[in-house]
Amino acid sequence: MTEERAMEAALRPKALSDFVGQQTVRRQLSLVLESSRMRGTTSDHVLLSGPPGLGKTTLAMIIAAEMSAALRISSGPAIQHAGDLAAILSSLTEGEVLFVDEIHRMSRPAEELLYMAMEDFRVDVIVGKGAGATSIPLELPPFTLVGATTRAGLLPGPLRDRFGFTGHLEFYSEAELELVLRRSSMMLDMNVASAGFAEIASRSRGTPRIANRLLRRVRDWALVHGVHEVDRSTAAAALEMYEVDERGLDRLDRSVLEALCLKFKGGPVGLSTLAVLVGEETETVETVAEPYLVREGLLARTPRGRVATDDAWRHLGLTPPERHPDSLSG
Repeated sequence: MTEERAMEAALRPKALSDFVGQQTVRRQLSLVLESSRMRGTTSDHVLLSGPPGLGKTTLAMIIAAEMSAALRISSGPAIQHAGDLAAILSSLTEGEVLFVDEIHRMSRPAEELLYMAMEDFRVDVIVGKGAGATSIPLELPPFTLVGATTRAGLLPGPLRDRFGFTGHLEFYSEAELELVLRRSSMMLDMNVASAGFAEIASRSRGTPRIANRLLRRVRDWALVHGVHEVDRSTAAAALEMYEVDERGLDRLDRSVLEALCLKFKGGPVGLSTLAVLVGEETETVETVAEPYLVREGLLARTPRGRVATDDAWRHLGLTPPERHPDSLSG
């Protein structure tokens, strides 16, 4: 796992010019950073939203590098008390970039402390308890907060409004993923044909993190089997062995569809029942498998539960049943 993390970090682009895709966010962010450099001030606070694996952490690192500033990394779940946040903020140096991943999962007391820190660069530290408690104002050096969230709607309005720039990251096209894979293959010293890149990109679910992970698995397969150039058939054989099919579905995705189609004739099925059937936690099914299946048109959410679409039946090699036209409404 340590080697995997090190390799993933090595594949991250280090400059905004090397970052592939997200053209709109890149142009807007480039303007914000260039303006800050010209004024000689810290950048506005930045909020990055979007599904996992699209480059929010990478962009935070790039922001710090572009501003020639140190980077401090934390996460929302790790900041559950106002004191935790106060300790982090009080140790920041001038111009430092603080990156908080999953910022929507911070506790409410910490969020309220962050309001003043972002706006006025100061916090009030409470010393003592009860009637004897006193508030000590603590001045903070100017810093840039970069928040990342997969669920921007859960951020309270007052916190969201304090970010000077908000960027939403979209899923990548297959052409953009091929560019990501070409850059990564050079760093991994892999010889990959154009058709091999296309095959891996088509199974990567529009996500660079997944694309790079699949590329490393193809590299392992090619190395063990003595393949010197990865073409379409090599990539397909490697990914089939890792249970990633031609549409990017993995074992969990297919288990969900098979449970719906084979055990409940396509549904509707409640989420908790579905999770029990596939042997996973409800949250795993809802946040890991379901979003991609819905996006691919293989699963539908209805008021009565989850329903497999006709496309899901066909993908499993089954004949879709006759159903009432209103069965997929909602």
